[in-house]
Amino acid sequence: MATVLVLNSSASGPDSVSKQLVRSTVERLHSQNPGLRVIERDLDANPIPHLNAETTAAVRAGVTETPAQREALALSNALVDELKAADTIVIGAPMYNFGIPSTLKSWFDYVLRAGVTFRYSEAGPEGLLKGKRAIIVESRGGLYSSGPAQAMDSQEPHLRTMLGFAGITEVTFIRAEKLGYGPESREEAIRNANAELALVA
Repeated sequence: MATVLVLNSSASGPDSVSKQLVRSTVERLHSQNPGLRVIERDLDANPIPHLNAETTAAVRAGVTETPAQREALALSNALVDELKAADTIVIGAPMYNFGIPSTLKSWFDYVLRAGVTFRYSEAGPEGLLKGKRAIIVESRGGLYSSGPAQAMDSQEPHLRTMLGFAGITEVTFIRAEKLGYGPESREEAIRNANAELALVA
């Protein structure tokens, strides 16, 4: 059975453009495969705790001396299991201050684990989750895919790097840009993103 893991990270509630586009993506995937299994995580409604000195030892080194460490490692294992089970990962990633939401970064902090989702070798790091694809829905108030602001984009390169570190290199980015340029620009951005999604999904 094909499985898709859906991650939403917007803090904008029902008005979120990335959530709307993620929903459209999943609907298209489901229409092509009615038996599709969908695993959903809303990282805003149920945020992954940020790592601290205590929980970092659990996630990175398997230390389970305290209740907090045991909970952190159990959560990490559950998130990794969801990721491993998925054939496709759909991520809603709005741009906040030129990067990704901290809630999404926390998810990556819990799933990027040496010896579990990547390993170090003599040739350098190697991702262990090959054969998966990712569809990233990015929402942005301005224009960052080209022009003078492109150098300030810390969102897309960061996502590509983290996914690639786990071996997920088949990554498609769908951008809804210039959302802050007024109602007409917003509608056009959403329309264009949906047209791209129709081809990708």
